[in-house]
Amino acid sequence: MNEQYNGSELVVKALKDLDVQFIFGYPGGSVLDLYDALFEQTDIEHVLVRHEQAATHMADGYSRATGKTGVVLATSGPGATNCITGIATAYMDSIPMVVLSGQVPSNLIGDDAFQETDIVGCSRPIVKHSFNCRNAEDIPSILSKAFYLASSGRPGPVVVELPKDVLNPQIKFKYNMPAELEMRTYNPNTKGHGKQIKKAVEAILSAKKLVIYSGGGIILSNTSDKLTELVEKLNAPITNTLMGLGGISGSHPNFIGMLGMHGSLEANKAMANADVILALGARFDDRVTNNVSKFCPNAKIVHVDVDPTSISKTIQAHIPVVGCLDTVIEQILEGVSQSNVSIDRSAQEAWWNDITGWRAKNCLSYDTEKDKLKPQTVIEKLYEITNGNAYVTSDVGQHQMFAAQYYPFKKPRQWINSGGLGTMGFGLPAAMGVKVAFPSDDVVCVTGDGSIQMNIQELSTCLQYGLNVKVVSLNNRSLGMVRQWQDMLYGGRHSSSYMESLPDFVALAESYGHVGIRVDHPDELDDAMQKAFSITDRLVFLDIRVDESEHVYPMQIKHGAIDEMWLKKGVKA
Repeated sequence: MNEQYNGSELVVKALKDLDVQFIFGYPGGSVLDLYDALFEQTDIEHVLVRHEQAATHMADGYSRATGKTGVVLATSGPGATNCITGIATAYMDSIPMVVLSGQVPSNLIGDDAFQETDIVGCSRPIVKHSFNCRNAEDIPSILSKAFYLASSGRPGPVVVELPKDVLNPQIKFKYNMPAELEMRTYNPNTKGHGKQIKKAVEAILSAKKLVIYSGGGIILSNTSDKLTELVEKLNAPITNTLMGLGGISGSHPNFIGMLGMHGSLEANKAMANADVILALGARFDDRVTNNVSKFCPNAKIVHVDVDPTSISKTIQAHIPVVGCLDTVIEQILEGVSQSNVSIDRSAQEAWWNDITGWRAKNCLSYDTEKDKLKPQTVIEKLYEITNGNAYVTSDVGQHQMFAAQYYPFKKPRQWINSGGLGTMGFGLPAAMGVKVAFPSDDVVCVTGDGSIQMNIQELSTCLQYGLNVKVVSLNNRSLGMVRQWQDMLYGGRHSSSYMESLPDFVALAESYGHVGIRVDHPDELDDAMQKAFSITDRLVFLDIRVDESEHVYPMQIKHGAIDEMWLKKGVKA
């Protein structure tokens, strides 16, 4: 077959062959030829955002919910640089994304041409890899490699720069998509080393106080079922990181809650007192460890990760295992079944008794007031109304922590938030990306009055594409987490943390063509939630006025050990 294609058509055909269904983007001069090629086909839907940062967050949310690689298209210069925050967000949380960026014509690169920016250079520290495409005939091969790199090993964003002349509609080429990829310098490990697996199994079975600590890698590698099987086989307590929530059902009897800065007392206490910690797809982030010099001093650490650079980076692993979690957990399960070592069940029973004692303190209890609506109550009501089945995205701050603590996630890919970078403005576009993927499911963005304003223009995109998400804004008239830290560490000096001028969010939502509902009193919450979820043909914005003095607890004490915590204002664990 001798059919030929121009550069823009090569991009579109390659994307089709790579099973791309949606592109999130915003047009501009350097990519108009590509937009014209998109116009001529119907297999790939382009979603027109109102800001390129939102395009990256939409692609990110789409990817987190589906496991597929999200695709972004932006023009050169400011279009590309507007993607930087979203690229960094995906990079920190290991989310597969391919960003197609326009560029000025090749002969003008380096001349400070109109809307020229070195996007490859700008994004280099926050991408898994970058490609400068200089020849149109290389487009299928480059895109094939970009998608493979983005989704394999430890996933991450890949930038592909496309100069305007490479997309020239006047010059045509043969289409050659490689049948097999050859990347000699990139061969991610999949199977754990046999000797290391044997050491890991021996340590796990010999433990008297074992804790399984799982992170976002469990979600990304689709190993939730195998993780649950391992937990039940060992009858071990398991804790999740913020990124790992949903890796095991939040209602599972062995789940002891999230760990870390705002983790449960029982999770942090169990970690601090463990003799063996099996870390699966987690990177010992500072929001987990607190003071690394005091971190779990009596524990032997078995650390499993597909990325060798993540192992022993922060906390020294006694038994490192490099490999894909799907394969390694299968190896561990097999090793446990074949081992001659038996679990000390009496020691395990005593260990569970300790954990039950910590659980009994009910660290997530909170004081209610007749006339003040507590943010915890809102999340509990949200869980009740949705039967725990909604996809929940969040922005960053107190509302994020309340959602993580009070909405027990039943399954993986249900909880979608910016964990590593902590990006305000992520929640709404991420929810939109999820809604694109699952238009019939409940998708809720839990946000705050500060975060929602960072990408609120995307309410316009929601109307255009019928993305009927539910926005639950915990409005405390302030940057709540900033204010909380100022209360606790700065003597209550609220420097630039109060929002002294806020819009009427109900009127604003209605001006975009959506439904706005305001909730001022606890007695109004149930009816408002019921009404919001009964409306299925339009976006609903719930402006919920919560108690602005409320803090997120538990909370680790700065510079302390993992289990040194505030349980309430003035009350230490």
